[in-house]
Amino acid sequence: TFTVEEAVETIGFGRFHIMLFLIMGSTGVAEAMEIMLIAVVSPLIRCEWQLQDWQVALVTTMVFFGYMVFSIVLGLLADRYGRWKILLLSFLWAAYFSLLTSFAPSYAWFVFLRAMVGGGVSGHAQGREENKLIIALCSCSNPLLSLGKVFWLAGSLLIIGLASVVNPTIGWRWLIRIASIPGILLILVFKFIPESARYNVSTGNTGAALATLQRIARINGAAVPEGHLREPAQERRGRFKDLIHPKYLRTTLQIWIIW
Repeated sequence: TFTVEEAVETIGFGRFHIMLFLIMGSTGVAEAMEIMLIAVVSPLIRCEWQLQDWQVALVTTMVFFGYMVFSIVLGLLADRYGRWKILLLSFLWAAYFSLLTSFAPSYAWFVFLRAMVGGGVSGHAQGREENKLIIALCSCSNPLLSLGKVFWLAGSLLIIGLASVVNPTIGWRWLIRIASIPGILLILVFKFIPESARYNVSTGNTGAALATLQRIARINGAAVPEGHLREPAQERRGRFKDLIHPKYLRTTLQIWIIW
């Protein structure tokens, strides 16, 4: 028998991982553009709706509030229904509410819609972190994980560059519409992203997990290990109170403080 991790190591690094890296890295571009958008739009909506300082600050606060709340909800749904479905849902969600934001008739609607965008963007991590692990399992791919940070920086620079051209000419509403394009385009390539083999095997669906591993091997020109893929389904998934268990409390607090 063999595990998912052993299969990934045997298959090795190849074209599939490069494709996965580029697609999942591009989600960082879309995410950065949506998050950094507020920084280049806030001065304009301040003037248009005669906002006070706290009202401008509230827009950014609500974006991250939506991110915080829905990351928990979407995380639970990803455990139940799979990473791929939630990742697709989050992109559809974020693109939809981002486009709606460009038609916001008032400040209150703008704040609400941007909070919903933050909620959609939070779902990107459900799939991205899972696929980072697949890439990390290949010993030669560590430089790719560091290079992945470039995508977020690229998205931040892109939205600032676009704002310098779009805001003075056709306005901030068109900037929001243009910023939603990368997320919409990524939806079109989602068929190339497989469901997590680790997720499938954790739910007892070893057939689907093996099919995913065979697809990766075929793209890489390699083969899966001989034998049967057998890993027991988890009887109990992690719970919040596990984070504050004495065994993990120190690590939990350290991670929270770092973030």
